[in-house]
Amino acid sequence: MIQYIYLGRVGYDEGLRLQAEVAALVAEGRTGNVLLLLEHPPVLTLGRNADRANILASDEMLRRRGVTVHEINRGGDVTYHGPGQLVGYPIFDLRTLRTQHISPGGRLGPVDFVRGMEEALILLCGEFGVRAGRICGLTGVWCGNTGNSHPSEQSSLAGDPGREQGIGNRGPTVKCLHGPTGAGGVERKIGAIGIHVARGITSHGFAFNVTTDLRDFELIVPCGIADHAVTSLALEVENPVELPSLEEIARLAAREFGRVFGETVVEVECLAGLREQAAAAPAQIPAEDTPLRVPAEVERLRGGGEGPIRA
Repeated sequence: MIQYIYLGRVGYDEGLRLQAEVAALVAEGRTGNVLLLLEHPPVLTLGRNADRANILASDEMLRRRGVTVHEINRGGDVTYHGPGQLVGYPIFDLRTLRTQHISPGGRLGPVDFVRGMEEALILLCGEFGVRAGRICGLTGVWCGNTGNSHPSEQSSLAGDPGREQGIGNRGPTVKCLHGPTGAGGVERKIGAIGIHVARGITSHGFAFNVTTDLRDFELIVPCGIADHAVTSLALEVENPVELPSLEEIARLAAREFGRVFGETVVEVECLAGLREQAAAAPAQIPAEDTPLRVPAEVERLRGGGEGPIRA
């Protein structure tokens, strides 16, 4: 089962704290897999191997525009989060996901999980009649001419079951976009993905542009890829006025996660409800080979203290 919560707009520091809190509950067996869905105020995040030079704006310009910068431990380079962008943080225990059509061995590794996230976003695009797919050698979801008749036909999940722990801009070869697309023949990225896996528990996740102000991407070299074209759902659909709310799109995204990973999806109305469930559930000792390790940036926020972080 996947439980999802739509949180609305949440500050980035708060998002890190919530991930740490939920990850602790998942690791203790007090709750199942949880998908946090939200949007952030304007923020730039730098992955583990990011090049600071890929932030093109000066610190003064970022301050004037109210954009903060965070160095984090997900895979990938620099990316942007902001209003109108659906951000998803799947806090999943990979040991519980055994889906034959994604991973031939029946158990998901980190790369397989990223391929599944891409699949879910490709299907989400298809809900709005938008053709999307992958680009060989890159992680994420791109709009353009896929060379196939339906999004699900060009998004097979032949993932590499390797043990890479941070998945960012590079991934195994899969079915990809083909040929020129869009104005000037440039594929356009609509969904960015970068995760961290600590002893089987995932954190960080995806950013899907819905009505995002794409001018803010001019502050960076997105994902460290030169000539990186970005797009949004509002630009790709025929009538953006008819787009549903971000909350409704979050609900559809959660449904697609359930389809891809073969899990029932249940909405939790608020964090308080999740905490009440967790408080009533007995803790389970994790397997010895998969203890939870809280990401370093969250430890800094906690000041080295122990116990779950309260939102």
